[in-house]
Amino acid sequence: MKRIILPIIVVLSIVLMAIYSPKLTKNLKGGQVFSQEFVKGIVKEVISEDLMHDPIMEGKYRGNQTLNVEILEGKRKGEIFKVQNSLSALHNVYANKGLKAIFTVRETQGKTTVWLYNLKRDGAIYFLAAIFITAVLVLGKMKGLKSLLALVFTGSVIIYILIPLLFKGVDPISTSVFLSSLIIVVSFLLIGGFDRKTYSAIIGTICGITIAGLISYGFGHVMSLSGLNLSEGQQLLYITKDFKLKIEGLLFVSILIASLGAVMDVAMSISSSVNEIHQHKPNLSSKELFHSAMVIGRDIVGTMINTLILAFAGGSLPLMMMIWGYGMVYQQFINIPAIAIEIVNALAGSIGIIATVPVTAVVSILLIKKEWEETNENN
Repeated sequence: MKRIILPIIVVLSIVLMAIYSPKLTKNLKGGQVFSQEFVKGIVKEVISEDLMHDPIMEGKYRGNQTLNVEILEGKRKGEIFKVQNSLSALHNVYANKGLKAIFTVRETQGKTTVWLYNLKRDGAIYFLAAIFITAVLVLGKMKGLKSLLALVFTGSVIIYILIPLLFKGVDPISTSVFLSSLIIVVSFLLIGGFDRKTYSAIIGTICGITIAGLISYGFGHVMSLSGLNLSEGQQLLYITKDFKLKIEGLLFVSILIASLGAVMDVAMSISSSVNEIHQHKPNLSSKELFHSAMVIGRDIVGTMINTLILAFAGGSLPLMMMIWGYGMVYQQFINIPAIAIEIVNALAGSIGIIATVPVTAVVSILLIKKEWEETNENN
């Protein structure tokens, strides 16, 4: 019965978050200076163009184009505008006849201005998402469906609850720990069900990410790092005057979210291994069971730490290339805030993974022994 009720509750929770969060947080968002729409349009004609080949990017151009564009949706649907399209190093969207793209329509003082905002990429994103969902459902069947539901729930909690609360000015540390714990509990119960294996993984994961977050926060404080040093953190500085956002705690939140998946994976692997060993060899002592769990944990930790650090390294690849390209010396680049943050996050997350192994093993063994004692007492 629990297996049926929980997915229903989760679906209802997602729907309620999607409906009520935008309404309740409407006043938290800053007002737009201009009245503007981002709408789909089509290039009807390229009137003129003055272009040159980009000296850096092969196949790209720089210069200006004059376009006739028909707006396909929104207030100005069906209307045709003359649009000036500038191609530069940062904004480089080459337009040709028949191109469907996203256009910005801005109303200022009774005048309508239209320009080419970006290529229309959402169709490809939806197609790739459909492939992903199909693959998960074909391989995982019902468990795959529950995994997708857990993923949607995680995204909903972050988008509809965590981010609005951060802008409201709540304490980032306690809020992120609570919401991460909620995500962990719901995700594990959905996928693993209500049993001791799941309970062990839940406790181990919560301990692991909390340790990782506290380490990143502590060393971030020692190194004078904050949310301002995160990617796009400085852009947040410009809107904090309109909100109560506590940027200094965002470093803790970022490591919590970034390491959550890896720590959950390790915790469930250890919990499953301990319970499986006990099923086949119920006479093993707690010490022997713990030793076996740690042997398995060493192999899991080795690969997961590599995965986590490579994920952080991949995200900072342009920065590493810039360091190499400019020939920065060690003392110069190691003290760059962005580099320090990536190192702290990667190492703190890895320590969280390492700590998860013994914690999950101990909790699993305690729950196994407790169940065994209760069974013996009943008999």
